[in-house]
Amino acid sequence: MAEFDIIIYGATGFTGRLVAEYINATYPDRPWAMAGRSASKLASVRDEMGLPADTPLIEADASDPASLDAMVARARVIITTVGPYLLYGEPLVAACVKAGTDYVDLSGEPPFMWDMIEKYNDAAKASGARIVHSCGFDSIPFDMGVYFLQQEAQKRFGAPLRDVKGRVRGMKGTFSGGTAASGKETMKLAMGDPEVMKRLVSSFALTPGFEGPKQPYGNKPYEDPDFGIWVAPFVMASINTKNVHRSNMLMGHPYGTDFTYEEMMFTGKGEKGEAIASSIAKSNPMGDGDIKPGEGPSKEERDNGSYDLMFTGVSDAGERLTVGVKGDRDPGYGSTSKMLTEAAICLIEQAAAAPGGVLTAAPVFGSAIIDRLTANAGLSFDVES
Repeated sequence: MAEFDIIIYGATGFTGRLVAEYINATYPDRPWAMAGRSASKLASVRDEMGLPADTPLIEADASDPASLDAMVARARVIITTVGPYLLYGEPLVAACVKAGTDYVDLSGEPPFMWDMIEKYNDAAKASGARIVHSCGFDSIPFDMGVYFLQQEAQKRFGAPLRDVKGRVRGMKGTFSGGTAASGKETMKLAMGDPEVMKRLVSSFALTPGFEGPKQPYGNKPYEDPDFGIWVAPFVMASINTKNVHRSNMLMGHPYGTDFTYEEMMFTGKGEKGEAIASSIAKSNPMGDGDIKPGEGPSKEERDNGSYDLMFTGVSDAGERLTVGVKGDRDPGYGSTSKMLTEAAICLIEQAAAAPGGVLTAAPVFGSAIIDRLTANAGLSFDVES
Protein backbone atom coordinates (compact mmCIF):
# COMPACT_ATOMS: atom_id res chain seq x y z
CA MET A 1 0.00 0.00 0.00
CA ALA A 2 1.35 3.42 -0.97
CA GLU A 3 2.34 5.79 1.81
CA PHE A 4 0.52 8.76 0.25
CA ASP A 5 -2.64 9.09 -1.80
CA ILE A 6 -1.22 12.14 -3.60
CA ILE A 7 2.19 13.72 -4.04
CA ILE A 8 2.31 17.17 -5.64
CA TYR A 9 5.44 17.41 -7.76
CA GLY A 10 6.29 21.06 -8.29
CA ALA A 11 4.62 22.17 -5.07
CA THR A 12 6.74 25.33 -4.77
CA GLY A 13 5.52 26.69 -8.13
CA PHE A 14 2.55 28.99 -8.53
CA THR A 15 0.04 26.33 -9.58
CA GLY A 16 1.56 23.71 -7.29
CA ARG A 17 0.94 25.99 -4.32
CA LEU A 18 -2.70 26.39 -5.30
CA VAL A 19 -3.10 22.62 -5.54
CA ALA A 20 -1.53 22.21 -2.08
CA GLU A 21 -3.83 24.89 -0.69
CA TYR A 22 -6.90 23.19 -2.17
CA ILE A 23 -5.96 19.71 -0.95
CA ASN A 24 -5.23 20.99 2.54
CA ALA A 25 -8.57 22.81 2.70
CA THR A 26 -10.74 20.20 0.99
CA TYR A 27 -9.11 16.84 1.79
CA PRO A 28 -7.11 17.42 5.00
CA ASP A 29 -7.54 13.82 6.15
CA ARG A 30 -5.97 12.30 3.05
CA PRO A 31 -2.27 11.42 3.26
CA TRP A 32 -0.47 13.75 0.86
CA ALA A 33 2.95 15.28 0.41
CA MET A 34 4.74 18.15 -1.31
CA ALA A 35 7.66 17.41 -3.62
CA GLY A 36 10.26 19.49 -5.41
CA ARG A 37 13.97 19.96 -6.01
CA SER A 38 14.78 21.63 -2.70
CA ALA A 39 13.67 20.50 0.75
CA SER A 40 14.50 23.92 2.21
CA LYS A 41 12.37 25.71 -0.39
CA LEU A 42 9.54 23.26 0.18
CA ALA A 43 9.71 23.95 3.92
CA SER A 44 9.74 27.68 3.29
CA VAL A 45 6.69 27.50 1.01
CA ARG A 46 4.85 25.21 3.45
CA ASP A 47 5.41 27.66 6.30
CA GLU A 48 4.67 30.71 4.16
CA MET A 49 1.31 29.18 3.17
CA GLY A 50 0.43 28.29 6.74
CA LEU A 51 0.17 24.57 5.98
CA PRO A 52 0.53 22.09 8.84
CA ALA A 53 4.11 21.85 10.07
CA ASP A 54 4.01 18.06 9.69
CA THR A 55 3.13 18.19 5.96
CA PRO A 56 5.59 15.68 4.45
CA LEU A 57 8.26 17.06 2.10
CA ILE A 58 10.03 15.01 -0.59
CA GLU A 59 13.11 15.99 -2.58
CA ALA A 60 12.89 14.88 -6.22
CA ASP A 61 14.39 16.23 -9.43
CA ALA A 62 13.72 15.40 -13.09
CA SER A 63 17.50 15.25 -13.65
CA ASP A 64 17.83 12.49 -11.01
CA PRO A 65 15.85 9.39 -12.09
CA ALA A 66 16.54 7.60 -8.82
CA SER A 67 14.86 10.39 -6.87
CA LEU A 68 11.79 10.16 -9.12
CA ASP A 69 11.66 6.37 -8.72
CA ALA A 70 11.78 6.76 -4.94
CA MET A 71 9.05 9.41 -5.00
CA VAL A 72 6.54 7.61 -7.24
CA ALA A 73 6.91 4.40 -5.21
CA ARG A 74 5.41 6.27 -2.24
CA ALA A 75 2.24 7.55 -4.00
CA ARG A 76 -0.99 6.32 -5.51
CA VAL A 77 -1.18 9.39 -7.75
CA ILE A 78 1.40 11.99 -8.74
CA ILE A 79 0.12 15.47 -9.59
CA THR A 80 2.75 17.31 -11.62
CA THR A 81 2.73 21.01 -12.40
CA VAL A 82 6.35 21.06 -13.59
CA GLY A 83 6.46 22.35 -17.16
CA PRO A 84 7.14 22.97 -19.90
CA TYR A 85 6.57 19.24 -20.11
CA LEU A 86 8.56 19.08 -23.34
CA LEU A 87 11.61 20.01 -21.26
CA TYR A 88 10.90 18.36 -17.91
CA GLY A 89 8.02 15.91 -18.28
CA GLU A 90 9.28 12.63 -19.69
CA PRO A 91 11.42 11.35 -16.77
CA LEU A 92 8.43 11.49 -14.43
CA VAL A 93 6.13 9.75 -16.91
CA ALA A 94 8.76 7.03 -17.34
CA ALA A 95 9.06 6.58 -13.56
CA CYS A 96 5.28 6.37 -13.07
CA VAL A 97 4.86 3.89 -15.92
CA LYS A 98 7.63 1.68 -14.52
CA ALA A 99 6.13 1.70 -11.03
CA GLY A 100 2.46 1.46 -12.07
CA THR A 101 1.75 4.78 -10.32
CA ASP A 102 -1.06 6.99 -11.60
CA TYR A 103 -0.23 10.45 -12.95
CA VAL A 104 -2.12 13.64 -13.84
CA ASP A 105 -0.73 16.80 -15.41
CA LEU A 106 -1.68 20.12 -16.98
CA SER A 107 -0.07 19.51 -20.35
CA GLY A 108 -1.31 21.50 -23.31
CA GLU A 109 1.73 20.49 -25.37
CA PRO A 110 0.76 18.15 -28.23
CA PRO A 111 4.35 17.15 -29.16
CA PHE A 112 4.99 16.01 -25.59
CA MET A 113 1.73 14.11 -25.51
CA TRP A 114 2.20 12.25 -28.79
CA ASP A 115 5.72 11.32 -27.70
CA MET A 116 4.35 9.89 -24.45
CA ILE A 117 1.69 7.93 -26.34
CA GLU A 118 4.25 6.46 -28.74
CA LYS A 119 6.85 5.67 -26.09
CA TYR A 120 4.82 4.64 -23.05
CA ASN A 121 1.22 3.69 -23.91
CA ASP A 122 1.89 -0.04 -24.21
CA ALA A 123 4.09 -0.10 -21.10
CA ALA A 124 1.48 1.84 -19.11
CA LYS A 125 -1.17 -0.67 -20.14
CA ALA A 126 1.09 -3.44 -18.90
CA SER A 127 1.94 -1.81 -15.55
CA GLY A 128 -1.56 -0.42 -14.95
CA ALA A 129 -0.37 3.20 -14.68
CA ARG A 130 -3.02 5.70 -15.79
CA ILE A 131 -1.12 8.60 -17.36
CA VAL A 132 -3.78 11.29 -17.76
CA HIS A 133 -2.73 14.46 -19.57
CA SER A 134 -4.51 17.82 -19.78
CA CYS A 135 -6.40 17.79 -16.47
CA GLY A 136 -6.79 21.57 -16.16
CA PHE A 137 -8.70 24.17 -18.14
CA ASP A 138 -7.15 22.53 -21.14
CA SER A 139 -8.88 20.21 -21.57
CA ILE A 140 -11.33 18.99 -18.92
CA PRO A 141 -14.18 21.51 -19.47
CA PHE A 142 -13.99 20.93 -23.24
CA ASP A 143 -13.42 17.16 -23.27
CA MET A 144 -16.08 16.62 -20.62
CA GLY A 145 -18.38 19.24 -22.19
CA VAL A 146 -18.44 17.24 -25.43
CA TYR A 147 -18.85 14.01 -23.44
CA PHE A 148 -21.78 15.47 -21.49
CA LEU A 149 -23.42 16.70 -24.71
CA GLN A 150 -23.05 13.33 -26.41
CA GLN A 151 -24.33 11.43 -23.37
CA GLU A 152 -27.43 13.63 -23.34
CA ALA A 153 -27.89 13.16 -27.08
CA GLN A 154 -27.85 9.39 -26.63
CA LYS A 155 -30.49 9.65 -23.90
CA ARG A 156 -32.76 11.93 -25.93
CA PHE A 157 -32.19 10.85 -29.53
CA GLY A 158 -30.62 7.40 -29.24
CA ALA A 159 -27.76 8.57 -31.42
CA PRO A 160 -24.67 10.79 -31.20
CA LEU A 161 -24.30 14.24 -32.71
CA ARG A 162 -22.03 13.99 -35.71
CA ASP A 163 -20.95 17.65 -36.00
CA VAL A 164 -20.30 19.50 -32.74
CA LYS A 165 -19.32 23.09 -32.12
CA GLY A 166 -17.63 24.28 -28.93
CA ARG A 167 -17.96 27.99 -28.25
CA VAL A 168 -16.33 30.17 -25.61
CA ARG A 169 -19.11 32.60 -24.71
CA GLY A 170 -17.15 34.39 -22.03
CA MET A 171 -13.87 34.11 -20.19
CA LYS A 172 -12.32 36.30 -17.53
CA GLY A 173 -8.80 35.32 -16.59
CA THR A 174 -5.13 35.56 -17.50
CA PHE A 175 -2.48 33.30 -18.97
CA SER A 176 0.19 31.96 -16.69
CA GLY A 177 3.90 32.29 -17.23
CA GLY A 178 4.01 28.50 -17.41
CA THR A 179 1.35 28.41 -20.13
CA ALA A 180 3.25 31.00 -22.14
CA ALA A 181 6.53 29.09 -21.70
CA SER A 182 4.87 25.83 -22.80
CA GLY A 183 3.43 27.54 -25.87
CA LYS A 184 6.82 28.96 -26.80
CA GLU A 185 8.54 25.57 -26.47
CA THR A 186 5.89 23.94 -28.65
CA MET A 187 6.21 26.59 -31.35
CA LYS A 188 10.01 26.53 -31.20
CA LEU A 189 9.95 22.79 -31.84
CA ALA A 190 7.39 23.15 -34.63
CA MET A 191 9.22 25.97 -36.40
CA GLY A 192 12.36 23.84 -36.54
CA ASP A 193 10.68 20.69 -37.82
CA PRO A 194 8.11 20.67 -40.67
CA GLU A 195 6.86 17.22 -39.61
CA VAL A 196 6.07 18.52 -36.12
CA MET A 197 4.22 21.48 -37.64
CA LYS A 198 2.23 19.14 -39.87
CA ARG A 199 1.16 17.06 -36.88
CA LEU A 200 0.49 20.15 -34.80
CA VAL A 201 -2.23 21.34 -37.17
CA SER A 202 -3.90 17.91 -37.37
CA SER A 203 -6.90 17.23 -35.17
CA PHE A 204 -5.85 13.55 -35.16
CA ALA A 205 -2.28 13.97 -33.93
CA LEU A 206 -3.14 12.02 -30.76
CA THR A 207 -5.06 9.20 -32.45
CA PRO A 208 -2.32 7.00 -33.97
CA GLY A 209 -3.86 4.52 -36.38
CA PHE A 210 -7.05 6.52 -36.88
CA GLU A 211 -7.63 9.43 -39.22
CA GLY A 212 -11.18 10.76 -39.23
CA PRO A 213 -12.94 13.07 -41.68
CA LYS A 214 -11.72 16.51 -42.62
CA GLN A 215 -12.24 18.83 -39.67
CA PRO A 216 -13.22 22.52 -39.48
CA TYR A 217 -9.91 24.34 -39.24
CA GLY A 218 -11.03 27.10 -36.87
CA ASN A 219 -8.22 29.49 -37.78
CA LYS A 220 -10.21 32.28 -39.44
CA PRO A 221 -13.00 34.56 -38.19
CA TYR A 222 -16.46 34.12 -39.67
CA GLU A 223 -20.10 34.84 -38.89
CA ASP A 224 -21.55 31.61 -37.50
CA PRO A 225 -24.79 31.04 -39.44
CA ASP A 226 -26.32 28.99 -36.60
CA PHE A 227 -26.25 31.99 -34.25
CA GLY A 228 -25.64 35.12 -36.33
CA ILE A 229 -22.59 35.82 -34.15
CA TRP A 230 -18.99 36.34 -35.24
CA VAL A 231 -16.43 33.83 -34.00
CA ALA A 232 -12.65 34.02 -33.69
CA PRO A 233 -9.91 31.41 -33.26
CA PHE A 234 -9.53 30.17 -29.68
CA VAL A 235 -5.97 29.65 -28.50
CA MET A 236 -6.65 26.41 -26.63
CA ALA A 237 -8.47 24.78 -29.56
CA SER A 238 -5.26 23.28 -30.94
CA ILE A 239 -4.97 21.02 -27.89
CA ASN A 240 -8.64 20.64 -26.92
CA THR A 241 -9.69 19.34 -30.33
CA LYS A 242 -6.93 16.72 -30.26
CA ASN A 243 -7.94 15.54 -26.79
CA VAL A 244 -11.62 15.31 -27.76
CA HIS A 245 -10.76 13.12 -30.75
CA ARG A 246 -8.43 10.95 -28.65
CA SER A 247 -11.19 10.48 -26.09
CA ASN A 248 -13.61 9.44 -28.84
CA MET A 249 -11.08 6.90 -30.15
CA LEU A 250 -10.18 5.47 -26.72
CA MET A 251 -13.89 4.97 -25.91
CA GLY A 252 -14.47 3.07 -29.17
CA HIS A 253 -15.88 6.02 -31.17
CA PRO A 254 -19.24 6.52 -29.41
CA TYR A 255 -19.42 9.92 -31.15
CA GLY A 256 -18.98 8.14 -34.50
CA THR A 257 -16.01 7.65 -36.80
CA ASP A 258 -17.35 10.55 -38.90
CA PHE A 259 -17.45 12.96 -35.92
CA THR A 260 -16.26 16.54 -36.40
CA TYR A 261 -15.48 19.11 -33.74
CA GLU A 262 -14.82 22.83 -34.08
CA GLU A 263 -13.85 25.10 -31.20
CA MET A 264 -13.92 28.91 -31.41
CA MET A 265 -14.96 31.93 -29.35
CA PHE A 266 -17.91 34.28 -29.79
CA THR A 267 -17.01 37.94 -30.30
CA GLY A 268 -20.40 39.55 -30.98
CA LYS A 269 -22.84 40.52 -33.70
CA GLY A 270 -22.51 42.83 -36.66
CA GLU A 271 -19.59 45.07 -37.51
CA LYS A 272 -18.40 45.28 -33.92
CA GLY A 273 -18.25 41.49 -33.60
CA GLU A 274 -16.44 41.25 -36.91
CA ALA A 275 -13.86 43.84 -35.86
CA ILE A 276 -13.18 42.07 -32.56
CA ALA A 277 -12.90 38.69 -34.28
CA SER A 278 -10.43 40.09 -36.82
CA SER A 279 -8.38 41.70 -34.07
CA ILE A 280 -8.19 38.46 -32.08
CA ALA A 281 -7.15 36.52 -35.18
CA LYS A 282 -4.21 38.87 -35.72
CA SER A 283 -3.12 39.10 -32.07
CA ASN A 284 -0.58 37.17 -30.04
CA PRO A 285 -2.78 35.18 -27.63
CA MET A 286 0.08 34.69 -25.17
CA GLY A 287 0.59 38.42 -24.69
CA ASP A 288 3.87 40.29 -24.77
CA GLY A 289 5.93 37.64 -23.00
CA ASP A 290 6.69 39.67 -19.87
CA ILE A 291 5.10 37.19 -17.46
CA LYS A 292 7.50 34.47 -16.27
CA PRO A 293 6.93 30.88 -15.17
CA GLY A 294 6.00 30.80 -11.49
CA GLU A 295 3.99 34.00 -11.76
CA GLY A 296 0.24 34.38 -11.98
CA PRO A 297 -2.81 36.44 -11.07
CA SER A 298 -3.60 37.66 -7.57
CA LYS A 299 -6.13 35.87 -5.36
CA GLU A 300 -8.64 38.61 -6.10
CA GLU A 301 -8.16 38.13 -9.85
CA ARG A 302 -8.47 34.37 -9.49
CA ASP A 303 -11.62 34.63 -7.41
CA ASN A 304 -13.19 37.15 -9.77
CA GLY A 305 -12.42 35.11 -12.88
CA SER A 306 -14.90 32.88 -14.67
CA TYR A 307 -15.69 31.12 -17.94
CA ASP A 308 -18.80 30.23 -19.89
CA LEU A 309 -18.65 27.54 -22.59
CA MET A 310 -21.29 26.17 -24.95
CA PHE A 311 -21.39 22.89 -26.85
CA THR A 312 -23.98 22.29 -29.52
CA GLY A 313 -24.69 19.84 -32.30
CA VAL A 314 -27.35 18.50 -34.62
CA SER A 315 -28.34 14.87 -35.03
CA ASP A 316 -28.70 13.21 -38.43
CA ALA A 317 -32.45 13.64 -37.96
CA GLY A 318 -32.03 17.40 -37.53
CA GLU A 319 -32.53 17.55 -33.75
CA ARG A 320 -30.33 20.15 -32.02
CA LEU A 321 -29.01 19.90 -28.48
CA THR A 322 -27.05 22.55 -26.59
CA VAL A 323 -25.33 22.33 -23.21
CA GLY A 324 -23.41 24.85 -21.15
CA VAL A 325 -20.31 24.42 -18.97
CA LYS A 326 -19.43 27.20 -16.56
CA GLY A 327 -16.69 27.78 -14.01
CA ASP A 328 -16.69 30.23 -11.12
CA ARG A 329 -12.96 31.01 -10.94
CA ASP A 330 -10.10 32.17 -13.15
CA PRO A 331 -9.75 29.31 -15.65
CA GLY A 332 -5.96 29.00 -15.63
CA TYR A 333 -5.47 28.93 -11.87
CA GLY A 334 -8.45 29.09 -9.51
CA SER A 335 -10.40 26.52 -11.51
CA THR A 336 -7.47 24.52 -12.87
CA SER A 337 -6.00 23.74 -9.43
CA LYS A 338 -9.36 22.31 -8.35
CA MET A 339 -9.85 20.30 -11.55
CA LEU A 340 -6.37 18.82 -11.31
CA THR A 341 -6.91 17.73 -7.71
CA GLU A 342 -10.38 16.32 -8.38
CA ALA A 343 -8.95 14.33 -11.29
CA ALA A 344 -6.39 12.77 -8.95
CA ILE A 345 -9.03 11.95 -6.32
CA CYS A 346 -11.30 10.54 -9.03
CA LEU A 347 -8.55 8.12 -10.09
CA ILE A 348 -8.45 6.83 -6.53
CA GLU A 349 -12.13 6.77 -5.67
CA GLN A 350 -14.19 6.30 -8.83
CA ALA A 351 -11.80 5.10 -11.54
CA ALA A 352 -9.86 2.42 -9.68
CA ALA A 353 -10.89 -0.20 -12.24
CA ALA A 354 -9.94 1.84 -15.32
CA PRO A 355 -7.12 0.22 -17.31
CA GLY A 356 -3.66 1.70 -17.70
CA GLY A 357 -2.42 3.69 -20.66
CA VAL A 358 -1.71 7.23 -21.80
CA LEU A 359 -5.19 8.64 -21.49
CA THR A 360 -7.49 11.64 -21.66
CA ALA A 361 -10.17 12.62 -19.16
CA ALA A 362 -13.40 11.29 -20.66
CA PRO A 363 -12.48 7.61 -21.11
CA VAL A 364 -10.92 7.19 -17.68
CA PHE A 365 -13.22 9.38 -15.56
CA GLY A 366 -16.57 9.35 -17.35
CA SER A 367 -19.47 11.04 -15.60
CA ALA A 368 -17.77 10.64 -12.20
CA ILE A 369 -15.52 13.66 -12.80
CA ILE A 370 -18.52 15.78 -13.80
CA ASP A 371 -20.17 14.88 -10.49
CA ARG A 372 -17.00 15.74 -8.55
CA LEU A 373 -16.45 19.05 -10.33
CA THR A 374 -20.07 20.06 -9.83
CA ALA A 375 -20.02 19.13 -6.15
CA ASN A 376 -16.59 20.48 -5.21
CA ALA A 377 -14.93 22.66 -7.83
CA GLY A 378 -17.43 25.34 -8.83
CA LEU A 379 -18.24 23.97 -12.30
CA SER A 380 -21.70 23.42 -13.73
CA PHE A 381 -22.86 21.22 -16.63
CA ASP A 382 -26.38 22.02 -17.81
CA VAL A 383 -28.65 21.17 -20.72
CA GLU A 384 -29.82 24.48 -22.20
CA SER A 385 -31.97 23.53 -25.16
